[in-house]
Order: sequence, then C-alpha cells, then structure tokens
Amino acid sequence: MTPFLLSPALPGRGLRAGALLASLALLGGCGGGGTPLTFDLAALPGQPRAGGTARSIVVSEPVGLQPMEADRIIVREPGGSLSFLGGGQWADRLPRLIQARVIQSLENSGRLRSVSRPGDKVPSDYQLVSEIREFDINSGTGEAVVDLSAKLIADGSGRVVNARVFTARVPVGKVDPQSAATGLDAALSQVLADLVRWVNVGR
Repeated sequence: MTPFLLSPALPGRGLRAGALLASLALLGGCGGGGTPLTFDLAALPGQPRAGGTARSIVVSEPVGLQPMEADRIIVREPGGSLSFLGGGQWADRLPRLIQARVIQSLENSGRLRSVSRPGDKVPSDYQLVSEIREFDINSGTGEAVVDLSAKLIADGSGRVVNARVFTARVPVGKVDPQSAATGLDAALSQVLADLVRWVNVGR
C-alpha cells in the first residue's frame, strides 16, 4: 500500500484517491531546495461485515520515545542509535497520525457501535491504549519496522482485558524518503489488519 504524498505547498491536506498515482508521479521529483516531501499513512479500506458487536471503543493517542513524538521519518542504525531521514516527513505528529488511522480502520471494519477519541466524551466499553515501540527504517537489515504494543482496558473498572504486541517488517530497497515511507506504510497496514481483527474479537 503506497502512502499518500502531500504537496509541500499544501501541508496537512491529502490528495484524493483518484489523483493519487498521477500526483505521486508529478511530485516524486519535488522536495528540492530543502523542502521536504510530506507523506501520509493509509487506513485499512472499508470492508463492512455482518455480525458486528455492540461495543464502543475509545482510542487513545499512542505514546512513544521522544524521537517518535515528532513528524520525522526515523532511521535506526545497527548500534541502536536513532536519526532523522532528511528530505521527508509525516503529515502530522506520528502518534496522532497513527491514532487517526487506527480509528479509521476500526470504523471501516463496520464491526463496532462507535469508535472515538478520549476528548469526544462518547460513552465506551473499552479503551485502546498503545505504545509505539518501533516505527523506523532499520539500516542494518534494510527493513521498515513497525512494532506496536496494545492493551484493551475496560472502562469503569480499569481492568486490562487483553494485551498484545503487533510487529511487521517489510524490506525496503534503499533508504530514501519515498522508499522509507512506502515501506513503513506497508508495515503499518499489516499491523492495522492484525489489530482490527484482535479488537473485533477481543473480550
């Protein structure tokens, strides 16, 4: 799944799906003169199914180490040090962007009564809290790595009813902004698919 590439002149606004491929071709050479390319991450497409539950979920913004609180694409060196990849950035702070895509993916599944953010003040049965453990390009293995831990917490009692770690690794041909964003988007897509299935059947 290819991430949306946003025009540097229009930060924070996605391109419509019908124009995406053409826009990628036109914008692929942009970003010169010190202007970074801005990439978005994709939610899972809608696949409504019969037999949904009556549960409501509140999705909290994921937490993570300080480098992952920013909007930059991260490279993990073989020694474990982290650096930012020049020439590319995400469309928003990474935790807020992942939260939005988790919410959209759960909504698109059509299996829950409601999916909301904590600030929406919508009554819920469970809260989904998560931590971004890795969301980077491993330069040693040449892979895009997404590692997300998640917990389902019962509202009211605060009891953890289920917990799991979701991990995906996708090979990247080279470490440049387009390849890195494409690889991380593909890895997140795998994690989102597993996460949505887990939430929809979890108790």
